[in-house]
Amino acid sequence: MQAHAIFPTAPLAAGLYESYFLRAVSPEEPVGVWIRYTVHKRPGRLPQGSLWCTVFDARMGRPFMHKLTSDALAAPAGGWIEVDGARIGPEGAYGSCGPASWSLDFSAAEADLEHLPWSWLYRMPLPRTKPTSPLPALRLQGTVELAQGRTIELDGWRGMVGHNWGSEHAERWIWLAGVGFEQAPEAWLDVALARVRVAGVMTPWIANGVLSLDGRRHRLGGLGARGLSVEESAGGAVMRLPGEQGMAVGVRVQVPAQAAAGWRYSDPCEGEPREHDVVNCSVATLTLSVALQDAAAVRILHTTHGGAYELGMRERDHGVLIAPFGDGEQAGVAARGPL
Repeated sequence: MQAHAIFPTAPLAAGLYESYFLRAVSPEEPVGVWIRYTVHKRPGRLPQGSLWCTVFDARMGRPFMHKLTSDALAAPAGGWIEVDGARIGPEGAYGSCGPASWSLDFSAAEADLEHLPWSWLYRMPLPRTKPTSPLPALRLQGTVELAQGRTIELDGWRGMVGHNWGSEHAERWIWLAGVGFEQAPEAWLDVALARVRVAGVMTPWIANGVLSLDGRRHRLGGLGARGLSVEESAGGAVMRLPGEQGMAVGVRVQVPAQAAAGWRYSDPCEGEPREHDVVNCSVATLTLSVALQDAAAVRILHTTHGGAYELGMRERDHGVLIAPFGDGEQAGVAARGPL
C-alpha cells in the first residue's frame, strides 16, 4: 500500500483521526524518541493538526512531553503530512514542538507492512481503525534537541514509522513493537491488538502483525487465529500470539518504573468526546519465546530497552500521570518531566 494522507479527502460531515508516528531507540542506552504528526477532525469541522514530542530515558524517570496544535496542516508533495511547518515523509522527519526540535534522516528501510490481512479492508467502513507501518524497520541519523541545551544524537538508531487512521479508536488496544534483540539483531516485531464494541458487546482480543526473523516475515494473529491470550496492565503484559503455519510467540513486556508517558485521546465524534487514557513506553523490556512449527526448540529473543508498549483504555486508575493536553486543543502545553 502506498502511504498517503487520508485527511485531505475526508468529507466535511465525517469525523476522522489520523496519525503518522515515528519511534526510535538507542542501541546502547535506555533512551527513546516518539514523535507524532496527527490530525483530529470533528464532523462538520475542518481538520486540525498536532505535533507530539516525547523523549524517554529510563534512567531519569518521567519522560519529556510536549504537544502543539495548529490549523497549519497540509499533505506536501513528496511527503506524508506537514503540521505547522514540521514534516515527515519517506526520506525523513524534521520540525519543532515548543522547546523540542528534530532533524532526522531515514535509511535502510524495509517494505511497508499492512497489519490487516486483506488490503480491501482498508477501503471498508469496518474496522474503524486502520493500522499500517509505511516503514516498519529503519535506521535513523540526525539530532533531537531539547530545552536547556540537551542534544540527542541519533547515530544509526533503530526505529520505525507507523500510520493509522479511522472514524474512532478501538474500545481497547495494544500496540507492541520490538528491535535490538540480542540473539537476532536484525529481527523486529510490529503487532496491533484491539477489542472493539459490537452491538454493545466487547469482542475478544484480535491481533494482527508480523515478527520478522532471519529475513522472513511471519504473520501473527488474524481473525481465525486460535490460542490468543492477553494479560495486560499499564506496567506491561504477558501474551501468547499464534501465527501462521503453527507458529506461536510468547510475549513478556515490562515498563520500567516511572518510564511511561500518559496521554488522553478523544474520538472525533459529535457532542461530548469519548476519551481513552493511553499509556506508552518506548524503552520497555521485551522477551519473546518463538516456537516455529519446523523447529526443534523454542528461540528466545530478548531486548532490555528495545520494546515499545502502548495500552489504550477507558479506566483512569492505571497509576500513570496523564499529560494535561488532549485532542483538538489550540495551544501548546509546557514540557513535563525531568529531561
